[in-house]
Amino acid sequence: MTEPSPENRSFGEQPNWTTTKIAFSILRSLAPLLALLIVVLAFAIADQQWGHGRFVEMRNFRVILVMTAPVAIAALGMTLLIISGGIDLSAGTAAMLCTTVLACSLKEGLPVAITIALTLSTGVICGLINGLLIGLLRIPPFIVTLGTMTIFLGIAKRLAQGSTVFVDRERIPNWLLDLSATMPPDWRGWSPNIALGVWIALLVAILVSILLNYTVIGRHIFALGSNEATARLCGINILRTKVIVYGLAGLLIGIAGIYTFSLVKIANPVEGIGRELKFIAAAVIGGGSLSGGRGSVLGTLAGAAIMGVIASGCDQLEIKNSTQDIMIGLIIIAAVTLDQLRRRMGKNPSEA
Repeated sequence: MTEPSPENRSFGEQPNWTTTKIAFSILRSLAPLLALLIVVLAFAIADQQWGHGRFVEMRNFRVILVMTAPVAIAALGMTLLIISGGIDLSAGTAAMLCTTVLACSLKEGLPVAITIALTLSTGVICGLINGLLIGLLRIPPFIVTLGTMTIFLGIAKRLAQGSTVFVDRERIPNWLLDLSATMPPDWRGWSPNIALGVWIALLVAILVSILLNYTVIGRHIFALGSNEATARLCGINILRTKVIVYGLAGLLIGIAGIYTFSLVKIANPVEGIGRELKFIAAAVIGGGSLSGGRGSVLGTLAGAAIMGVIASGCDQLEIKNSTQDIMIGLIIIAAVTLDQLRRRMGKNPSEA
C-alpha cells in the first residue's frame, strides 16, 4: 500500500482546495467569452424569430467589430488603471479632446504626421496630469479624474470655439477613412474585409497583454492594485508606477480618439460626456475588479464585444436605446456581483 506523501499527511485538505481554485480560475477566465457566446446566440435566435434575419450576416458582424474597436482600445487603458487600483472618469472627455485636436489640426491643414503626434501627445498629457495629481497629492482617483473630466471638456470646447468642428473630406487622408470602413479594400487577397482599425485594436490588445504578463512594470501594476502598502514595502516606486500607468492609458485614449474621428468625421466636445462609462463597463464586464489587482485583456475585449452585440441586436430588433442601457446596466451589476463572489471564494476556507 502506497504511503501518502508528507505534504498530504500535513495538509490533508490542501490538494482538494488547490484543485478547486485551479478549476475556478479557468472558469473565471472563460466566463466573459461564454457570456459573449450566449448573448450572440440569444440575439441570433431572437432576430430569426422577430427580426429581419440580418443579425447573423457577415456585414453586420463587420459593423459590430468596427463600432467595438474604439471602445475596446480605450477600455484596455481603463483595464490597466483598474488592475492598478485606479480609475479614470475623465477618459470620455479626454478622448473627445484628442478627437477635437485631430479635427482642428486637419482643418488648419497641418501635416498628417504632426496631426497624429499632437493627438497622441494630448492623450498622454491628459493621462500624465491625472497620474501626477493622484500620486503627488495622494487624492483618490475618483475625485481627481472627476475634476479633470470637466477641465478637459472645457479645453475641448475652447478649441472647437463652442461648436462642432467639421473637416472637409479632401483634407482627411484615405487611411484615416479606411480605419473604420465596414467594407475596406481587400489587402492583397488575404484580409477578410476587416477594417484596419480592428486589426490595430487587436495589435494593441497583444501589446497590452505582453506588458501585463511578461514585463516588470506589468508585475508592478498587479502588485499596486492588490495591496499598495505591501507594494511600497517591496520597493516598488508607487508614484512612478502610477504616472506610467496613467500615461499609457492616455496614449490608448489618444488612439481611440483618432478612431472616433474616423467613425464620425467631426468633433463635438460634449459627445465625450458619459463615454467613460462604456470603457469602465467593458473592463468590469470582462472580469476586472474595481477593488484592483484583477483584470485581463481577453476579458476586456469580450466585454466590449458584448456591448457592441447588444447595441447591434437591439437595433436589428428595433428595441429602444433606453432598453439597451437597462440591459448593459444589469450586466454590469451582475459582473460586479460575480466579482464579489470570486473574492469570497478566493479566500482560504479557514479565513472565510
